[in-house]
Amino acid sequence: MRRFIAPGWPGNLLAVVAGAITTLALAPFDLWPLALVAAGLFYIGLRELSPRQALGRGWCFGFGLFGAGTSWIYYSIHHFGGASVLLAGLLMLAFTAAIALFFALPAWLWARWLRRNEAPLADALTFAALWVGQEAFRGWFLTGFPWLYSGYSQLDGPLTGLAPLGGMWLISFALALTAALLCNLPRLLATQRNAFIGAGLLLLVAPWAIGLALKHHAWTSPSGDPLSVAAIQGNVEQSMKWDPEQLNAQLALYRDMSFSSKRVDLLIWPETAVPVLKESVEGYLGMMGKFAAERHTALITGVPIRQEVHHQKRYYNGITVVGEGDGTYLKQKLVPFGEYVPLQDMLRGLIAFFDLPMSDFARGPSDQAMLQAKGYQIAPFICYEVVYPEFAASLSAQSDLLLTISNDTWFGTSIGPLQHLQMAQMRALEAGRWMIRATNNGVTGLINPYGQITAQIPQFERGILYGEVVPMHNLTPYLQWRSWPLIVVCLVLFGWALLAGRMSKTV
Repeated sequence: MRRFIAPGWPGNLLAVVAGAITTLALAPFDLWPLALVAAGLFYIGLRELSPRQALGRGWCFGFGLFGAGTSWIYYSIHHFGGASVLLAGLLMLAFTAAIALFFALPAWLWARWLRRNEAPLADALTFAALWVGQEAFRGWFLTGFPWLYSGYSQLDGPLTGLAPLGGMWLISFALALTAALLCNLPRLLATQRNAFIGAGLLLLVAPWAIGLALKHHAWTSPSGDPLSVAAIQGNVEQSMKWDPEQLNAQLALYRDMSFSSKRVDLLIWPETAVPVLKESVEGYLGMMGKFAAERHTALITGVPIRQEVHHQKRYYNGITVVGEGDGTYLKQKLVPFGEYVPLQDMLRGLIAFFDLPMSDFARGPSDQAMLQAKGYQIAPFICYEVVYPEFAASLSAQSDLLLTISNDTWFGTSIGPLQHLQMAQMRALEAGRWMIRATNNGVTGLINPYGQITAQIPQFERGILYGEVVPMHNLTPYLQWRSWPLIVVCLVLFGWALLAGRMSKTV
């Protein structure tokens, strides 16, 4: 093992493998102990490295993680972006190499300023803080890429109960702390200082005990009677989605499936189920609204929306409600290259991938009201938005129900859509609220306040999902306090490590 800890290619290769196996801890594989193994290998692999060597090893871990965990991006670039196998592979390689820097910089910081090999307990705590720090940073920097967080591995694991308490990042903190403490256990026991040994063992056991104890704790309670739901999964091929010749067929599909559906309180269509500007189908939406009102139903659908802002026409990915409901929501968190193109003056026209349909959306305002349906407040999330923990928490705290609509057809049979579903489940668990998830081609499902799927339609099937959801009130601790307690703890640990490092150099 020492060969893999020391500088050199064996250790770097192990770091790539460690990053890659993190993917197996997440959906659809769900081998959650591998999240501990990966974090432990990353931690111990930085123990003897200089800052420069740590930079390289951190990059290797990130390359393995994103190379394996976001391989679904290749599918979009090749199948829908018009890139050849070689070009798609090169673009995917470049993307992976760039985003791997999210682990390279923390590894350098660790070796340069934070590592304390002589204090195994403090070292483990600071490593856990750094682990959460890098996850939070990559969820924010340049609009963020909040994917492949280790905390998602515990959706069905022993630490599940921590999510409503401190969010998914509290789970990530507990996983990183556990991994580092297990690596440091021999050194901790060798100190022969009972206070440190006792504190270390307590920190090793406590998160898992608390997680298990709170796993089925109900933080929220019903605020009304159950609502019946019908979510339509149209399973429209992506090649047909934006074809003008297929527009009438798609509108007829959702109309006819709705007409044939059972009478329900909430009728949900997926993202851009209406694949044309809202202003162009006011008659169609008016007809569907009248149909819904006659049934005492609120119909909620995804539709592109054009508005004039400061004398300029802006296009938005939106949601609108007709029938027994009201409201329009404009998407705030946009997908890079899918919904907007960074540096578009340079990239537009190079390959078809930079000219995908509907890739010129504007960002919706941050002060939008919740959707209203059947007298309840519904927090809306369009596709990518549901993967942002803090953003989702800010909307969830104002709501009775959660709704996410999506079109994951871009990613085919890859693992991407199943990872996306897992993150939606975590949002329901963090908020202690029911979530309705309506997608074009799967997985459409209903998720209870414990993050469990109660009903679903498999991928690549056309159908109507029926079930019930319950409006909930009260706030989980996470919705009330968000990540601020954990942020304070991490900052204290960073300050402690920096101060201790400076004092040790002056002695």
